[in-house]
Amino acid sequence: MWTVRRQTTPAPGGLTDKNTKGKRARQVPLIEEIRPLVAERLLAAGPNPDARLFTGPCGRRISTAVLRDATHWDEVVTSLGHEHLRRHDLRHTGLTWFADAGVPAHVLRKIAGHGSLLTTQRYLHPDMTQITNAGNALTAHLSPLRAPLTLTVHPAPGPRR
Repeated sequence: MWTVRRQTTPAPGGLTDKNTKGKRARQVPLIEEIRPLVAERLLAAGPNPDARLFTGPCGRRISTAVLRDATHWDEVVTSLGHEHLRRHDLRHTGLTWFADAGVPAHVLRKIAGHGSLLTTQRYLHPDMTQITNAGNALTAHLSPLRAPLTLTVHPAPGPRR
């Protein structure tokens, strides 16, 4: 679990730390694949609870320019044909993947640190597979209601005697 308490943002004269937008800490679950990396960084950061988990090349705050350069962001998005993709768009992707995995919207709101469920919903972008699956789920749900009733067939009355 990753506890997000603050953010670093550009300010006049350089970078500054401030509270998160919602002004409250939030818990973000870590997928299994990155847990070893985070554990390694925790060991390197030492016992100081205010130590930075990730730092720039000189051990200081990571600027957006350093992050862009270190990840080769411009080259990667261009090679993928997504030149207009912003790093913040990955937040939308992550929340959408959580939703696709079945995480309820009220839990997503907590993970994202949103004050309103409406804000969280603006981050979710279902793809055609999810929309198709929703239609299939509704079809399966309605199937018992559409099943024909069992008809009792009575023999036709014969000639009267």
